[in-house]
Amino acid sequence: MADVKALAEQLVGLTVKEVQELADVLKNEYGIEPAAAAVVVAADGGGGAAAAEEKTAFNVILKAAGASKLNVVKIVKDLTGLGLKEAKELVDGAPKAVKEGVSKAEAEDLKAKLTEAGADVEIQ
Repeated sequence: MADVKALAEQLVGLTVKEVQELADVLKNEYGIEPAAAAVVVAADGGGGAAAAEEKTAFNVILKAAGASKLNVVKIVKDLTGLGLKEAKELVDGAPKAVKEGVSKAEAEDLKAKLTEAGADVEIQ
C-alpha cells in the first residue's frame, strides 16, 4: 500500500511536460489512450497543469432568433442539413444547440453567420 501512495504522490507532482511524456509512453508502449493522462492533470488541483488542458470541442447555442427569424431558419437549415420544418422547430425552440462538438474555428464561423442573420448566439 505504501508503494501505491508513493506512486500517487509522484503522479500529482508531475509537470505538464512530464504528464505529456507519460501520456506518450502509455499510448505508444501500452496502447492506453492519452485521455487517461488527463485525469492526472486534473488531479493536480488546479495550477498550471490544469490550465494547459485546452478545450477542443464547442457547442453553438442559438439563444434567440432575433428580428429576422426567417433568415435565421434558412441559415440553420443550410448549416445543419436539416429540413425546413426541423430547422424552424430548432429556431422556435431556442435556446437550443445548433451544432455540438465542433472545432473552435467552425464554432466561430457558425456564430458569425447566425449573428449576421440577426440571431443571438453563444459558444460553450
